[in-house]
Amino acid sequence: MTTEATQTAGSMDTGERSVATVVLEVVVPVYNEEAGLETCVRRLREHLHSHVPFSARITIADNASIDRTLEVAHVLAADFDDVRVVHLDAKGRGRALRQVWSASDAEVVAYMDVDLSTDLNALMPLIAPLLSGHSDVAIGSRLARSSRVVRGPKREFISRSYNLILRSALRARFSDAQCGFKAMRVDVARELLPLVEDTGWFFDTELLVLAERAGMRIHEVPVDWVDDPDSRVDIVATALADLKGVVRVGRALSTGSLPLAELRSGFGREPLVPGVPRGMVGQLVRFAVVGVLSTIAYALLYLALHPLMGSQWANALSLLITAVLNTAANRAFTFGIRGTEGSARHQLQGLLVFAFGLLLTSGSLFVLHASAPDASKHIELVVLVLANLVATVSRFIALRWVFHPARSVGENR
Repeated sequence: MTTEATQTAGSMDTGERSVATVVLEVVVPVYNEEAGLETCVRRLREHLHSHVPFSARITIADNASIDRTLEVAHVLAADFDDVRVVHLDAKGRGRALRQVWSASDAEVVAYMDVDLSTDLNALMPLIAPLLSGHSDVAIGSRLARSSRVVRGPKREFISRSYNLILRSALRARFSDAQCGFKAMRVDVARELLPLVEDTGWFFDTELLVLAERAGMRIHEVPVDWVDDPDSRVDIVATALADLKGVVRVGRALSTGSLPLAELRSGFGREPLVPGVPRGMVGQLVRFAVVGVLSTIAYALLYLALHPLMGSQWANALSLLITAVLNTAANRAFTFGIRGTEGSARHQLQGLLVFAFGLLLTSGSLFVLHASAPDASKHIELVVLVLANLVATVSRFIALRWVFHPARSVGENR
């Protein structure tokens, strides 16, 4: 971190009133929140004392506020020995969380928005699985079936659309990336935070995606949540920044530049039974999507090349081009293998599968021409598409063998 930070915590200089052992540290990131900060901290502190049966500390992380927020925070820290202040000279919620979480001496770190939109009764369900060791990261979800949420249709649409993008583009399985109510074990945070680049609102999403890809168990808690009508978040600017973040993280995952395999191994999160492919239903869905796109590309190429080189050569070249692209797409998207290691071998094995498909489709053309010599190119295309459907089933079975985890040791899956 290049950002300088200063800390106070009640009479922390003497150490007389500081909490000796802290199990939970709750961070409240703030920027120009002088009006609501005191109410938030007092309400949160009362809840911690009444409902959390272990030591806890509240850290106010001030993100370069230009109003009286820092002054109010220092007053609260002077009044309460379990409240401290961290001041940062630059804005960014992600920057504040990284600063505090990385240096925390607690067992579990959490954060919540200063408006306390999330019902605090969800706090214990959020952190209990982390303290028990069952889970590594915990998030509040406004999109769970049993959640009760009050917000306008605009924010509802944006939230659901964003999470749909994450599921489609980054294959995320968690339901709500941006709810301001999250926690994680400190040992996990220290391993993951150095990999997170974003310092703003996309910080949450990037952290969750990397945690999920590193095999961390993410616990989701349904929450009651009421939208803050006074929210000053710039929705358009935040959405654009988030989309840029999705592209950046997607590129990093596809190139295998992140040491996720090492993290999985370090935390013991490799598959319980090595060599057994997981998620066949999901693989089938993704394989079908790639297959549809490949078939469309094949058809367009065939129709474009047919007048130039005839049916057999047009079929062969179209199938070769789409086979290479299909293998690359299935490698990354369907079977989740990242990086360049083994890609040449996978393409060679994919070409062997292609040879079988070529034999099947060329044989279909031969039979068609023998029985109907005057068949049009559109009839040829129909026959080829049907032959490709048969080849596709064989291709899925063959690619599951090609990309079998036992033959992909050392690669980012």
